[in-house]
Amino acid sequence: MTSESSHLSSITVRPMTEDDFDSVIALGLKVHGGGYLDIPHLQALWHSGIKDGINPSYVAVRGDELLGFRLTLAAGQWQPDRWCSPELWQLPKDKVCYFKSNTLAEAARGHGLGGRLLLASARACARQGALGGIAHLWQESPHNAAVRYFAKAGGRLIKAHPDRWNQSHDNPDYVCVRCGTDCHCTACEMLLSFDKL
Repeated sequence: MTSESSHLSSITVRPMTEDDFDSVIALGLKVHGGGYLDIPHLQALWHSGIKDGINPSYVAVRGDELLGFRLTLAAGQWQPDRWCSPELWQLPKDKVCYFKSNTLAEAARGHGLGGRLLLASARACARQGALGGIAHLWQESPHNAAVRYFAKAGGRLIKAHPDRWNQSHDNPDYVCVRCGTDCHCTACEMLLSFDKL
């Protein structure tokens, strides 16, 4: 067994529970910056994912350590905003879930864990009846890893949205880890079709 496969085999990917919330918020703060998540926001997102008793939000843990999380909203249980382009999706918008956040601790990156979390969520959403999922990927992530891993999973670029997370829009408390309080990062709106799962 290689060291990489040994590293991955010790990590469990499982549905997120409310017991994970404090660790999820702490990791979100560390990776994405201040104001990214709080308990009320996280609870609302988590509940928006559960449909037909199926939870599409997942965590990756090793022992008691949270290494990553994937927050996903169920198709028909979220509202596309001005940063979404449903007219370009080629799928009915009520059959498209929303991949809100895929977040990994620095030590967990580069081992395929983001892909494992995405696949677990996509399969759960497909069981809920979704035909695909949309996400806004952080183009300025280190080495553009966010866009690269989503494209590797089969995602295709729909549209680029500069300044998506700028505080002047709808994120007054967000402090970007790259830009500070005046975020000019680009969100790549990408669609993953579930016909290839």
